Amino acid sequence: MVLWESCSCPQKERDPLRYVEIERKENRKSGERMIYTVTLNASIDYHVWLQTLTQSSIHEAQKEWKSAGGKGINVSKVLRNLGLPSVALGFAGGFTGAFIRQELEREGIVHQLISIAEDSRINIKIKAGTETDISGVSPSIPSEAQGQLLGQLDLLTGNDVLVLAGSVPASMPADFYGSIMQRLRPRGVNVILDAKGKALAQALPEGPFLIKPNQHELGELFGVQVTTFEEAVYYAKKAMEIGASNVIVTLGGNGAVLVSPETELVAQFPKQQAVNSIGAGDSVVAGFLYGVSHQWEIRNAFRYAVAAGCSTAISEGFCTRENIDAFLPQITLIER
Repeated sequence: MVLWESCSCPQKERDPLRYVEIERKENRKSGERMIYTVTLNASIDYHVWLQTLTQSSIHEAQKEWKSAGGKGINVSKVLRNLGLPSVALGFAGGFTGAFIRQELEREGIVHQLISIAEDSRINIKIKAGTETDISGVSPSIPSEAQGQLLGQLDLLTGNDVLVLAGSVPASMPADFYGSIMQRLRPRGVNVILDAKGKALAQALPEGPFLIKPNQHELGELFGVQVTTFEEAVYYAKKAMEIGASNVIVTLGGNGAVLVSPETELVAQFPKQQAVNSIGAGDSVVAGFLYGVSHQWEIRNAFRYAVAAGCSTAISEGFCTRENIDAFLPQITLIER
């Protein structure tokens, strides 16, 4: 499967710094391809490790880790680990927004995050045998900032790839992703959509190249419970009837399925002790995008995507090329 036939140069030769001033269209070279990720709800993810978590008690952390987060940003981080540049778009504000910008710059990820007045949210990830997540309150995104983002996206062309990932803040229209896709459709921009609820349902008819719901998000889309590979394949096909070109459904530690016009695949792997559930799905998106960007066969891109997600799930940070390569032999693909 070839996703970008017009690109004649290997992606690794791209210099993302050319795209820092993406609002200046004249700076873009004809035929250049770039990946853009959008995070409407950027955050600081504050990871805390405890011996135990007991209600109404004071706890002393064993260790802690703070990182810039949000699903689109996570995709950019994994792409960076894989040597594939991207530009991170979205919103950031306050002292938390300053931290997010600084970390992206320190990690060599180009960004054009739009400033907002309110602080970007802080999400707390408590690890005490099991994981407990507390999602912070989203900042208000003013209409002016929303318009700035749309202006940035208006510069994308059919050679570009756009990843729309994560939740839509309550202050923004629930159909914001769908509006972006409708706006960009005449330009032929390839869109990968990783969303849930209304954001997924309202954007799906706009024809994303890929959606990547987990089993619960796919079930919510159709008002059912999805628990088996057969059910995942069935409802993935339903999603394709509505508009998706390709669908990957993750089923936690049980595996994943890919449904595309060419094939239906089930990926299985040995049970592993999950260390980190944050970013595993985003790693699947990044791994698949890495594969199709290099014009791999779709089954190989899917295998790599699943290995990327698994590698992140069993690590304290994001997957790397080395641990993906080490995990790949453990992935079994079954064609349906």
